[in-house]
Amino acid sequence: MNILLIGLLIPLLGTMLGAAFVFLMRDEMSPRLQKTLLGFASGVMVAASVWSLLIPAMEMASESNFPLSIFHCPLNEVFPAAIGFLLGMGFLLMIDELTPHLHIGTDKPEGPRSKLSRTAMLALAVTIHNLPEGMAVGVVFAGAENGAAGLSLASALAISIGIAIQNVPEGAIISMPMRAAGNSKWKSFFIGSLSGAVEPLGGLAVVLLASFMTPVLPYMLAFAAGAMFYVVVEELIPEANEGEHSNLSTIGFAIGFVLMMVLDVVLG
Repeated sequence: MNILLIGLLIPLLGTMLGAAFVFLMRDEMSPRLQKTLLGFASGVMVAASVWSLLIPAMEMASESNFPLSIFHCPLNEVFPAAIGFLLGMGFLLMIDELTPHLHIGTDKPEGPRSKLSRTAMLALAVTIHNLPEGMAVGVVFAGAENGAAGLSLASALAISIGIAIQNVPEGAIISMPMRAAGNSKWKSFFIGSLSGAVEPLGGLAVVLLASFMTPVLPYMLAFAAGAMFYVVVEELIPEANEGEHSNLSTIGFAIGFVLMMVLDVVLG
């Protein structure tokens, strides 16, 4: 239980560390640095989705009995991953459409019309963004505790550490523009940290749910991967490639992807 608690809290600590950069900030974050960090975050999330979620989901399915097993074909192991992935994408799409929110760098709210304050909509945006990451950490720990194929506590810690590393620049990307917009340093730090607060809660919820739904763990792993891919494709990559210096986001993506891949292989 201690390892589980630490694993769920590590990503939050990464976000808080990044948000704390606001206390050292003198100027607004440069567009080049912001694009590099967005690309880095995208690379980590894509690598985590593939190496820590989709591949283990298929390995688990190949050793378990699922509805399509009667066909005795390769669909047995890929079916849960495919269905779970699409459900995860669809779930985030639904949340994105039904929740009023506001992204950093724009004054145009998304989702249904609302009288919520700009700060409240910004908080909802970062909550949507970080929920899949908490789910990913939680479901990998749940799989490791249940002895799932391809998953161990070491691999669970690997994705937790990888998400935490990605959350450091993510926390800074949220808190520093808030400060540059005129908010106090403590308020900017709080909102930046808030983006990571949902992760341990989401992870714990998935762990508790998975304990009652062990047979569908492959679907849950792929579901988390689909949700993370939605955030990358819908938000991170478009922001990283908008305007000039998009090549820096590509470099950041490559570094983030390789770092997460190495973490998963070495620790997993």
